[in-house]
Amino acid sequence: MSVFIDLVSLLGRLLEPVLAESATAAAIVLFTVLVRLALHPLSRAAFRGATPVAGCLPVLLQLPVFFLMYRAFSSAEIGGAANELLGHRLFAAPLGGRWGEALGEGGLFGEQGLVFLGLFAVVSVVAAWSAVRGRKAAALTAATAGAGTAGAKAGGAKVGGAKAGGSKAGASGAGAAGGVGVISAEQQEVMRKLGGVLPLLSFGTLITAALVPLAAGLYLVTTTAWSVAERAWLQHRKDRAERAGLPVGGAERSAM
Repeated sequence: MSVFIDLVSLLGRLLEPVLAESATAAAIVLFTVLVRLALHPLSRAAFRGATPVAGCLPVLLQLPVFFLMYRAFSSAEIGGAANELLGHRLFAAPLGGRWGEALGEGGLFGEQGLVFLGLFAVVSVVAAWSAVRGRKAAALTAATAGAGTAGAKAGGAKVGGAKAGGSKAGASGAGAAGGVGVISAEQQEVMRKLGGVLPLLSFGTLITAALVPLAAGLYLVTTTAWSVAERAWLQHRKDRAERAGLPVGGAERSAM
């Protein structure tokens, strides 16, 4: 954990001439961006096989980083020495402080309370954006899979009506065409339900941000905003490649 603290402290010192007391908070945001840049290849690979739960692997890989952030701003001592990070602030609120403590200091609209309200507002906007995009993506995935299933059934009907001499080749072609993206009605229903529920989980970040130290809340809102913006960008690249008739992978490589 000392390596993590040293890195955040170094970034904070670099930003201090510009941001003064809020330099460490900005360093946390910058550190989060660096983590997400390192995970971008995994996110891109998850998007190419997009499902309603795409991107879970990058989220899981971030859990150790989140717990390090939580411990770094919750522990009074690090390595037997006083934890200097606890003295850093974002405006009036200490980075190691929680919302409940801020309410006790000055109430909901006190100096510290207003910092948390600003954080919650940003989290809510990002969560709403994520929920809207998640529902649209799930609906598009279900519609595409349903179209593939209908196409496979139509292909099977044509094979059934073919002459005996061409039935084998026709069946082979139908199998090749329908083998990808064919799902049952039950699977389509599961996808539809997941598409309605999973996007709402984004609002769980709001509850978490109210319980963890402010520093951990900054990490959460930054990585959540990155995830939504990253998927929107990847979807834009994919749509543009499809309109131009280019391979999606080629479009992604050209954007790097």
